[in-house]
Amino acid sequence: MLKSILKKIIPTWIISWYHKILAYLAMIIYLNPSSKLIIIGVTGTNGKSTVVNLIGEILNKAGHKTGWTSTTNFSIGDKSWLNDKKMTMLGRFQTQSFLKKCLKEKCKYVVIETSSEGIKQSRHLGINYDIALFTNLTPEHIESHGSFEKYKEAKGKLFKHLSSRKRKSIDKTIIVNSDDLNADYFLSFKAERKITFSINNNSEFKAKNIELTSNGTIFNLEQETFKTNLLGNVNVYNCLATISVCKILKVDDQKIREALLKYKGVPGRFEFINEGQNFKVMVDYAPEIESMKKLYETVKLFKYNKIIHVLGSCGGGRDLARRPVLGKLAATNADYVIITNEDPYNDDPIEIINQVSLGAENNGKVLNQNLFKIIDRNEAIKKALSLASPNDLVLITGKGSEQAICLEHGKKMPWDDRKIVKELLSSK
Repeated sequence: MLKSILKKIIPTWIISWYHKILAYLAMIIYLNPSSKLIIIGVTGTNGKSTVVNLIGEILNKAGHKTGWTSTTNFSIGDKSWLNDKKMTMLGRFQTQSFLKKCLKEKCKYVVIETSSEGIKQSRHLGINYDIALFTNLTPEHIESHGSFEKYKEAKGKLFKHLSSRKRKSIDKTIIVNSDDLNADYFLSFKAERKITFSINNNSEFKAKNIELTSNGTIFNLEQETFKTNLLGNVNVYNCLATISVCKILKVDDQKIREALLKYKGVPGRFEFINEGQNFKVMVDYAPEIESMKKLYETVKLFKYNKIIHVLGSCGGGRDLARRPVLGKLAATNADYVIITNEDPYNDDPIEIINQVSLGAENNGKVLNQNLFKIIDRNEAIKKALSLASPNDLVLITGKGSEQAICLEHGKKMPWDDRKIVKELLSSK
C-alpha cells in the first residue's frame, strides 16, 4: 500500500534514477559477474520461457555449463527449480547474486528472460549482454507502459544497451524474428552481427517443409532435418530462435538435433497431466490474446470430442481491454467455458470474471449451460473435470506453473494448477 502511494507522489524521474542507481550498485557489490560470463538476453511477448529453457538445455547437453532465469524456472548446470517469485525478471540484487552463483559454479553461459517491466525498472543495466534475441511483439502490459509504442520502446532498450557495454569473447549480436511486423525496429540497433530467423520471410535461418502433428513437429533448416516433441507453429519459431543462438555459439548440429528431440517442454507450457484418466488435461500459461490464439491453433492438431476451457480472468490492474476478448476466444473455440479467479491483486475478482464472461456471452455461450462463473479456482477445475468424457480436452490457462495467486495488498496464496489437477484426478 505504501509503495503504491509513494509511486503516485514521487516524480517519475526520481523513481527512474533510483532504479538505475540500484542496478549499478548491485553490479558493483557483486563485482560485475556478467563481465566474466557470456550473457544471452531473450525478450518479446510470447515464447521467451521456452526459448530460454531450450537454449539452456542444448548448451548443457553440448557440454557447456549454463544457467538461466525465466518466468517458469531457474537453473544452474544440472540443478533446476521453479520460479516462485511471481516475477519474470528478478530484481537487481537477486539477478547479480544469481550471476555470481553461476560464475562460482563455473558456468560459461547464462540465459536471461528479459521482460519489458524489468527493463522499465532498469534491471538490465548492470548486465553486460552479448546476445539480444527478439521473439515477437503483440499488445501486452499496455496500461503499465502507456501505449504499444512505449511497450516496444521498452523492449528496444535492451538492444540499445547491448552495444553500450564492453565486448567480450564474441561479437555483440542481435537475433530477430523477421516474420514479426516490428523486426526492422529491433534490427535498427547497433551490433557487430545481426541474424534473422523465419518461417515466411527470407532470413539466415528459415524453416521449410514443416510438418505439424499431434506427436510433435518436423522441419528442415539448411539441409538438416530437425524433430521435436514440441507442438505447433509457435514452437517452430521457438526452435528457430534457439538454433540461431546455438549455431552462433558453434554448437554441433548433431548435438542440437539430439537435444531438441529429447526435450520434453517447459513446466506449465502445453503441459499434459496424466493420472490415468480417459480424457486429456493440458495446463498452459496463455495469459493474453495472441498466445491464446496460438494455443487454439495447436490444439486443433488433435481430434477431441469437446473442449472444456478453464479460463483465467487476467491479472488485476492491467490490460483491461483484453478481458472480454479472451472470453470471446474461449467461447468461439471451446464447447464449455469456465471463468475463474487468477491474479486479482487489488481489483474485485467478481468484476474481472464478469468482464471476461461478457465476451463469452456475446459470442453464444449461455450462463449455467455451457458457461460457468466460479470464483474458487479449485472448484472451477473440479467442475471442468466433472464435465469431461472420453477423448475430451480440459484446457486450463492463465497460470501455467506459477506458484501463487496474487491477492490484494501484496498477499499471495500458494498455488499450482498442475498440482491441483493431479490431486483432483487422483481423488476421482
